[in-house]
Amino acid sequence: MQWTFLGIAILLEVCGTTLMKRSDGFTKMIYAIPMLILYILSLTMLSFALKKMEVGVAYAIWSGIGIALIATIGVVFFEETCTISKIIFLSFIIIGAIGLNLSGAGH
Repeated sequence: MQWTFLGIAILLEVCGTTLMKRSDGFTKMIYAIPMLILYILSLTMLSFALKKMEVGVAYAIWSGIGIALIATIGVVFFEETCTISKIIFLSFIIIGAIGLNLSGAGH
């Protein structure tokens, strides 16, 4: 169940970060208010995951996968640059998160 909570936490955080970009520095409250709600929900789900997971592993996966997803969203939806080096280093983040999962840490 902790992995489910962690997955939900990641998705909520990524949605919140996407809305942060849309909020234009908190000038568009239609995006800023849901962003804050999503962050609160994300941290709540992360705290549920931490009941059965090591904090270092959970946080590394939460932040690592979140970084990779939001970077992808930036390229696809916000026309941010996509370079070979960006792809390589994002791949390292994903490989690290998978490695933590496969290592059995947090089970």
